[in-house]
Amino acid sequence: MTVDVDRTADPGSRRPAEQPASPAGRRAWLVVWVLVLVLVMNYADKIITNIAGPAIMKDLGIGEARFGVIQASFFALFAVGGILGGWLMTRVRPWILLLITMVIWSVSLLPMGWQVGFGTMVAMRVVLGFAEGPTTALAMYIAHTWFPPEKRALPSSVIIAGASLGAVIGAPTLTWIVADYSWRAAFVALAVAGAVVAGIWLAVGREGDQGGSAARAAGSVLPPRVPLRIALTTGSVIGISLMFFAAYASTALKMTWLKPYLEQGLGYGDRAAGNLTALPYLGGTVAVIAIGFVSAALTRRGVSNRASRGILGASLLIGSGVLHLAWAPLDAGPLHMTLLVLSASLGSAGYGAAFAAISDVAPVEQRGVVLSAVTAFYGLGGVLAPLVLGGIVESASSKAAGYTTGFTLVGALLVVGGIAGMLLINPERDAAKLAAFAAAEPERPEA
Repeated sequence: MTVDVDRTADPGSRRPAEQPASPAGRRAWLVVWVLVLVLVMNYADKIITNIAGPAIMKDLGIGEARFGVIQASFFALFAVGGILGGWLMTRVRPWILLLITMVIWSVSLLPMGWQVGFGTMVAMRVVLGFAEGPTTALAMYIAHTWFPPEKRALPSSVIIAGASLGAVIGAPTLTWIVADYSWRAAFVALAVAGAVVAGIWLAVGREGDQGGSAARAAGSVLPPRVPLRIALTTGSVIGISLMFFAAYASTALKMTWLKPYLEQGLGYGDRAAGNLTALPYLGGTVAVIAIGFVSAALTRRGVSNRASRGILGASLLIGSGVLHLAWAPLDAGPLHMTLLVLSASLGSAGYGAAFAAISDVAPVEQRGVVLSAVTAFYGLGGVLAPLVLGGIVESASSKAAGYTTGFTLVGALLVVGGIAGMLLINPERDAAKLAAFAAAEPERPEA
């Protein structure tokens, strides 16, 4: 949430490495691991239409373009939900707000257990997307209240890894349910599992006090508040938003179109395609956590947040884009799948490394709003990417050619997003600018 410009200012505040973890520290990580479980369910809910795509299209009698509408409908109110969630975070306890959204997820999944049609499916996906819009921002906000600024990179990466883990667990499990039972049974299974996770969160979930009164007592660099337009237009926030827009466009395609691509575009069988869908997310899980450790280690060594979060994350995203461009035109085979997995892994790792930088430049009392605004913006990539790819595939000379064109465009977008992040993200600079702005205009009305 704040940037630790002077890393030696309070050496006594750091617990020696050999000292046993405090009860507060153990509770912090318990909350993080339950948030990982929440993200697992969050992502499994998103990819169900990807896993069940061919069966849904056959059952409903629709083509790729209308299926693209189903996929994009999830993101139709995703940004609205994210913005509303940010506003509500200042009025409702964040852990309670997260619980409410989880209940809505489960309720929106249940109707798919019956013989609903295209319109109902679109409507329920819109509701699900609206409820899941603020999830990542809420999870990060809650997690960051349990950790001081210099220790947020690792829990941030672990939580982001929960999204990849959702696909690692969900893809083969949902593929099995769809193949042996039906795609409708898979929706019901997700609704029940979501309700169980909501019960666990009810028992465990709470906020901590790092960065709230604790940060103010420690004398953070950032002011408590600045006009919201100032908080949202720092170079770091803009750079992170552009990076995440590109990253989420790629992520949205993988969670909505990857299985149909493997099955229809490359000729894999249903079960093989479902199982292969999990591989990019497995790589992403490992990469996100590994880069989280790297980012945290760099911070401990005194490396700037610009380097340990901004440049590191942006470099990984650029690498992901280059590999994306390499695998998109290839035919099915080991090389294609290896490059695809590596590309997805680097993209996820870059996303996780950069997320902690948001709290480095978000004033304490506006952190939830800034997190939600960034989430809402990059959610637009999730709206556009599935729609565009569906149209490209349906109008192309062949499905394979359509997928190649669509994934190539996203690879280029990843490179551009990574370059933007590398040029713009600088938490130390922007924190100092916000502090100077607040000091120069103490009477300015707050947003």
